[in-house]
Amino acid sequence: MKPEDTLAVYDARVEDYVAMGAALKERPDLDAFMARLPEGAHVLDLGCGPGFSAALMVARGFAVDAVDGSAGMVARACAQPGVQARQARFEEITGAALYDGVWANFSLLHAPRGELPGHLARLHRALKPGGWLHLGMKLGEGEGPDSIGRFYSYYSEAELEGLLAGAGFEIAGRRVSRGKGLSGDASEFIVVHAQAIPEGPTKG
Repeated sequence: MKPEDTLAVYDARVEDYVAMGAALKERPDLDAFMARLPEGAHVLDLGCGPGFSAALMVARGFAVDAVDGSAGMVARACAQPGVQARQARFEEITGAALYDGVWANFSLLHAPRGELPGHLARLHRALKPGGWLHLGMKLGEGEGPDSIGRFYSYYSEAELEGLLAGAGFEIAGRRVSRGKGLSGDASEFIVVHAQAIPEGPTKG
């Protein structure tokens, strides 16, 4: 599958996603993430979708960089109060020590398994020392399309723990549950909060 195949699904289903987001009355994972951040934090919303989370973070007083690979989602996010979103893919995230937090809520699961270590390394670099990563992923094995044509990669808890440690993160909390998304299919997922550990001095 090509990334464009997954993005095409999101472009076509923007309003369905908006309806799902509008129906949520509580966002405990977002509340827990925001509680870890300093006042006026600079946050990257990686895979912002229609911008509901970005709007809530803006309302909290955070400076939010909202990005998504779907042009349709970016347009919808820009309609949210205070949200300025732009179209970008995971590999286009650059810069060092920019963010107090990265909100990657079920976005990086669309990256091929072989690319996740590089994406996590870029996010670690983009975070300030001690910054926080929220990561939502699906549990399981392998990779491939779901029932509506989106590409997914699946991981075990142990795999994710190893990948995060390898990228310089220390896990501070996790939640495992089961739920339904846009496809209507129930699946197990994990939400992790991890802190970016400062890199030590280079030896040599």
